[in-house]
Amino acid sequence: MKRQVVIVMDFGGQYNQLIVRRVRNLNVYGVMLPADADIEKIRSYEPIGIIFTGGPSSVFAPDAPTVNEAVYSLGVPVLGICYGMQLIAKQFGGVVEHAETREYGRREVQLEPSALFDGIEGKSFCWMSHTDRVSVLPEGFSVTAKTETCPIAAFSDDKRKIYGVQFHPEVVHTEKGTEVLKNFLYNICHAAGDWKMEDFAAEQIAAIREKAYGKKVLCAMSGGVDSAVAATLVHKAVGDWLTCIFVDHGLLRKNEAEEVMSVFKDKMGMNLIEVDASDMFLRDLKGVRDPERKRKIIGKDFIDVFASEASRIGAVDYLVQGTIYPDVIESGLGKSAVIKSHHNVGGLPSVVDFKEIIEPLKKLFKDEVREVGLKLGLPESIVMRQPFPGPGLAVRIIGNVTRKKIKIAQEADAIFREEIALAGLDKKIWQYFAVLTDMRSVGVMGDERTYDYTVALRAVTSVDGMTADWADIPHDVLAKISNRIVNEVKNVNRVVYDITGKPPATIEWE
Repeated sequence: MKRQVVIVMDFGGQYNQLIVRRVRNLNVYGVMLPADADIEKIRSYEPIGIIFTGGPSSVFAPDAPTVNEAVYSLGVPVLGICYGMQLIAKQFGGVVEHAETREYGRREVQLEPSALFDGIEGKSFCWMSHTDRVSVLPEGFSVTAKTETCPIAAFSDDKRKIYGVQFHPEVVHTEKGTEVLKNFLYNICHAAGDWKMEDFAAEQIAAIREKAYGKKVLCAMSGGVDSAVAATLVHKAVGDWLTCIFVDHGLLRKNEAEEVMSVFKDKMGMNLIEVDASDMFLRDLKGVRDPERKRKIIGKDFIDVFASEASRIGAVDYLVQGTIYPDVIESGLGKSAVIKSHHNVGGLPSVVDFKEIIEPLKKLFKDEVREVGLKLGLPESIVMRQPFPGPGLAVRIIGNVTRKKIKIAQEADAIFREEIALAGLDKKIWQYFAVLTDMRSVGVMGDERTYDYTVALRAVTSVDGMTADWADIPHDVLAKISNRIVNEVKNVNRVVYDITGKPPATIEWE
């Protein structure tokens, strides 16, 4: 039976990927297409519903994104959110006005009885983020919600099953947002709720087995979540026909290389080749302080090492990559988007002789990738691993990189992560790590003067890493971490905590 699909039309809003994730969290398979997608492309999905996202444009702008009005003739329900609602109003002959001030933030909303608000009528709070608003309804539509400052906060045409909400039901700040989306999907689109990770994993394994079993398959294993889950899916499909290459550049977290080899080679029996290239990377990084130069050196060295190992294997039929859905969206949606090839990760395809790329995760978001990993039996230590930059500790060590500094950074980071887990905060903080600064200062230990390094701790809460707030770690936990680092890690006599959000700072220091 063909899986039911809800299409999310992208108008460039900041929450657009979140809408797709919310749809999937409700067990309905959602895909995102650009607003100007060809009507035949839309029709090919045989969607049970279509959602228009928000966006930064004004419907008055000459280059404002629009949608082919043939969408409304497909006979499937349509829900417009924010800009999407305004576009519907404009296309059906309503009036959209430009307000004098932008309405942003939490607002009390009155939800009236309607199919979209079934079971949640009455007052609640919603999240607004707009300047324009609908001032005159199109013919056949009725008002179904209002706020003190927005008299048409939602509308509906039950006959044609076209709906609009000025607020954002996809964000957690809207109290009844999940119920709104659930009503649209189940009460209006009549979704079956057939999107499950177990089914996805089984389908991918079967498809890869049919395609690649008996053929030579190669994967660059970084030890990160995406490559780990992708490799595991393929391994379950083709077994020893898969060869993975793990390049250890010597800049990983404490015991990370050993854990990767233990899990994937020893326990899972994966054909995994480990290459210790740490001497080469450290030699080429000697004396380099600029973070961009570090990145370029590490990227080039990684490709050179991988290419050298791959040449021993010879031509392969398939190259496995851990491309995930945000990569696909970034590379393929919107006329104004900066296009980048998500295939060309680290330049690997250009140095490997292969026929085709296998990307088993390209329909999934990061949280879904983690869910698949757990379903496949991977340990939480791998699946829930903290985001880690490709250049590794080289960009968490300010200034030049040496073996001594790597050891300090690894030990301090390990203590930080251990204490966060012991405090029960590891699943509440999005990312946390230690930075070895290039600053040395005077201290006193054992009645003796010291002149040693300062370690900075960085911990943030976030949804997707685009913006972030510094995590409010209890002072007693920070005190314990600081005490352990200065006592257990040689050459460190001071610990500081970074309380800067993103923006204005970035999450990583370099």
